[in-house]
Amino acid sequence: MTVHVLFVCLGNICRSPMAEAVFQKLVDEAGLSDQIEVDSAGTGSWHVGEKAHPGTQRILEQHGIPYDGRARQVRYSDLTSPNTYIIAMDQDNINDLRHRFGDHPRLFRLLDFAGRNGGRDIPDPYYTGDFKTVYQLVEEGCRGLLAAIRAREKL
Repeated sequence: MTVHVLFVCLGNICRSPMAEAVFQKLVDEAGLSDQIEVDSAGTGSWHVGEKAHPGTQRILEQHGIPYDGRARQVRYSDLTSPNTYIIAMDQDNINDLRHRFGDHPRLFRLLDFAGRNGGRDIPDPYYTGDFKTVYQLVEEGCRGLLAAIRAREKL
């Protein structure tokens, strides 16, 4: 059984591709790439077909993490597998997903897995320009997410 992990943000050029790339690296390092498939999408369609934001590309390169994906919009078919974790970057993303597709049993915010008491939303660096902080939050959330999936799915 393959576990699917879909990271979702607004435009799929900043946070969700960053999370996809970071999580894929962690999955590869854990030797689980044959059991966990990783992808990302956006709730909006403004950037469909575009490469990741230059700030996302730059921070990933600084950490030696490759990424060559293109932005796409989330589809209903992304949510139909019972083995899919939908990982949103903030509450607005969750609200958009629920409005369009209804609830999903494995719909979470990434920072739900970070083991922190602070905020649960990852700020959008498209507006803030703070890709460094976003990277730190994404990495923290991805590490916790992988640990949770390994425990829940017995991987």
